[in-house]
Amino acid sequence: MSTYRPTRVDIDLGALAHNVARLRESVAPASVMAVVKADAYGHGAGPVARVALSAGATSLGVALVEEGVELRDAGIDAHILVLSEPVPDAAAEVVARRLTPVVYTDAGVDALAKAVADQGGEPLGLHVKVDTGMHRVGVRPSAVDALVDRIADHPELRLAGLCTHFAVADELDRPDTADQLERFSAVLARLHERGIAAECVHAANSAAAIGVPEARLDLVRVGIAMYGVLPAPGLGAELGLRPVMALRSQVSFVKSLRAGDRLSYGLRYELPRDARIATVPIGYADGVVRNLGATGAEVIIRGTRCPIAGTVTMDQLMVDVGDLPVEVGDCVTLLGSDGDAVVTAEEWAERLGTIGYEVVCGIGPRVPRHYHDGDGVDG
Repeated sequence: MSTYRPTRVDIDLGALAHNVARLRESVAPASVMAVVKADAYGHGAGPVARVALSAGATSLGVALVEEGVELRDAGIDAHILVLSEPVPDAAAEVVARRLTPVVYTDAGVDALAKAVADQGGEPLGLHVKVDTGMHRVGVRPSAVDALVDRIADHPELRLAGLCTHFAVADELDRPDTADQLERFSAVLARLHERGIAAECVHAANSAAAIGVPEARLDLVRVGIAMYGVLPAPGLGAELGLRPVMALRSQVSFVKSLRAGDRLSYGLRYELPRDARIATVPIGYADGVVRNLGATGAEVIIRGTRCPIAGTVTMDQLMVDVGDLPVEVGDCVTLLGSDGDAVVTAEEWAERLGTIGYEVVCGIGPRVPRHYHDGDGVDG
């Protein structure tokens, strides 16, 4: 499908490879799982997965069976872990596509065993997720033994991993992560006493992989940091991670207005002086939050930060460029850099009272992704 609107996401695959390499060095000897759920946090699952694997990631993590299937259909043969237990109806697809599921219920275990029995083949590896305090999904620590025994009762299955997930690893001053790790370690020790050991034990997300070395274990699940967005302010700054995503458009219209003129929906933005206003063809349908301008957010035009003027509309926004000699066709950088000026996902997150994850995941699918190697060369 042809695209005519000059709005795009630039994905720097060179930065992605750099980030994976830096994270590998930081967490060694633990291996790195590249988490590519949610279309690689809006970056494009297929291209990101290939580069992450070539840069040294040993496996991929997804949230949905459908996401794993998409990677298989793209020709990716790497180990793929489905991070939440599949619904029973998806068990046959999990087996057929050679996905590794996380489990935490008897029903999930039994459905997968039946699917393997129906299709034949080697025993399917499972990762048991332990709820050590997040209380979203997972088996209670006291019930882990029973679930592990249930897996052992099925010759179609094998215990390939044990994992947990931290609730506040991005807040290093809180004791909760250490408490969760202690509970997880107690489960591992109890199973060890019974002669039961999983092939892979993992707990750390990006924040814990960077800030909690004792949580790295066999493998770390790296998501947001791989994309060059810090999991918390300052956490991982020393690694020199590079933003992978830039969001750009072009000026589509320019007009001159007088002091006191108001603009956009609600007429809430009043010009304090005569100024030129640039219209840009990108809006909240693309992931630029409607009230972003009200937070004082700026875009970059001609290397200069300029404020978003008024309410962001569905398909367009306006920028107060003052007396800057802006012309139709000029590049507008919403996320990324132009000269010395930079706007980051972390800045948007701080303004909007959210996290960088939501910013990059929120850039909509109607914005085409353009891949390059860091020098503007198509990847």
